Amino acid sequence: MEQQKMVKVSVEVRSGTARFRVGVQARSIRKALSMVGGRYPQGEVRVVFPIESSGFFVEEPSALARIVGTEQAHQEAA
Repeated sequence: MEQQKMVKVSVEVRSGTARFRVGVQARSIRKALSMVGGRYPQGEVRVVFPIESSGFFVEEPSALARIVGTEQAHQEAA
């Protein structure tokens, strides 16, 4: 059985003045955005660039699509 390749990217979520990032592991960048958008439906989601080339492809043979974790929250000045 062929193993599906997985990618890992950081996605920024903006909701009002709140802004934070989450790490996402999925089959594609599009799927990663969809997962985060589903979890935070009121927020705007976008990929954080530049993408880390060394950690982009997930090497684990049994990797699952998932939200890996959140990064430090930011507040924008009004």
